[in-house]
Amino acid sequence: MSTAAPNASPAPLPAPEAPHAARTISGLGDEAPAPGTGGKPRVPLLQLDPRTYDRALGCVHCGLCLPACPTYTENGLEADSPRGRIYLMKGLADGKIELTNSVVEHLDLCLDCRACETACPSGVVYHELIEETRARLAEHRTPTLVDRLVETIFFHIFTYPLRLKLFLLPVRVLQKVGVWEMLTRSPLAKMLPGKLEKMQQMLPPTGPLWEKGLDAAYPAAAGKRATIALFPGCVASVLFQDVNRQTVALLQAAGCEVVVPRSLGCCGAIHHHGGRVHAAEDFAKANIDALFPNGTDKPIADYIVNNIAGCGAMLRDYAHLLRDDPAYAAKAKAFTARVRDISEILVEFKPTPPTREMSRTVTYHDACHLAHAQKVTAPPRQMLSWIPGLKVIPLPEADMCCGAAGTYNLTQPAMARDLAVRKLEAIKRTGATTCVTGNVGCAMQIQSEADRMGMKLKVVHPVTLLHEAYFGAETGKAEKK
Repeated sequence: MSTAAPNASPAPLPAPEAPHAARTISGLGDEAPAPGTGGKPRVPLLQLDPRTYDRALGCVHCGLCLPACPTYTENGLEADSPRGRIYLMKGLADGKIELTNSVVEHLDLCLDCRACETACPSGVVYHELIEETRARLAEHRTPTLVDRLVETIFFHIFTYPLRLKLFLLPVRVLQKVGVWEMLTRSPLAKMLPGKLEKMQQMLPPTGPLWEKGLDAAYPAAAGKRATIALFPGCVASVLFQDVNRQTVALLQAAGCEVVVPRSLGCCGAIHHHGGRVHAAEDFAKANIDALFPNGTDKPIADYIVNNIAGCGAMLRDYAHLLRDDPAYAAKAKAFTARVRDISEILVEFKPTPPTREMSRTVTYHDACHLAHAQKVTAPPRQMLSWIPGLKVIPLPEADMCCGAAGTYNLTQPAMARDLAVRKLEAIKRTGATTCVTGNVGCAMQIQSEADRMGMKLKVVHPVTLLHEAYFGAETGKAEKK
């Protein structure tokens, strides 16, 4: 899962001096030293890795990223475009601008959706800039009490399946006895701070009291073609475990043996994008050790497969994350080379086409971290094309962010809601009552906002539709080994 930094206020800093306030963004690198500094350059607040700083130098300010950027297309502010944010980050790194509330707000409003990277003709790897900047600036933040509570839930509960199940158990009990919906519609729910109210709105309305884990291994249905290590995810393994089981069943049907190492944990995306890089590195190392156990160079599987766009993007970034770690750099590259989205692996090991007719009209939303980060757009659509009778209506702005962006919809609720409404209006124009997307964050965001608007819409994973086409709605459970 991808996320934006918590919307905390920066620690109080001296306000910029009036004489240079109007020229702190344009022409960065060319200005004279700030007045009152005795000719000495301002000490930069942002110390970027030189390799990351070079990413800013690759931007030629052509503006082709502007129509691809969700925040810029919503408010038209240059400082809320990729180009504008690069100016701000470079200005902080060069000591040309101060870390003001305004600067922080513009950087925090970025979804890190990476649509600008798809649009950029110069190949600027923007996400490395924004992610390292947020990590470096985290120490300048003074979080509020609500921020601290939300951060605790993000970093210490969401990313640990057992803790998350314990955290959700009282809610599941209230759902089962029919009280939860009444509580969420009561005035009490409206008194919750915005971030916590949104969190409860996104919770799926049904689910088991205690979600069971996956088995350690599942055999190929016939004629083993590959061994797959399934990455179940942290939030997904609690709230969307049915999609994991459907994924296993489809992999079995495609001739794959599936293993689920117990030591696989969170991908690290929430921590990484929240500025806690060292914690993300620890998660990455644990997952690499799960694929290469006991310090060996021999992996336990041919591929590591996931069905969560945000997790997949993070898993593919391990080589970058651990590039300077001599003990893990080589294994991180080997790990990254084996990462596949479920759609990619099914297209590669295409099973016998399904025969069940599904007379249904759907539309497909490209999850940002599948389309822009992983460059996977055709395979999910190929999967859907296998289903007899399924009509897929192209979605306008299919790859425009829905506002989920990991935990962005909690930290930046206003912009997230605007983008969700934009997405839902586009879906409405297709006439489809089912939206298909390959990311749990997108699914929760689009479904919760559709429910809030009273729009009749069901959001499903492409795996769910394909599973139904093969096995029916209630059959096709993963076969245990």
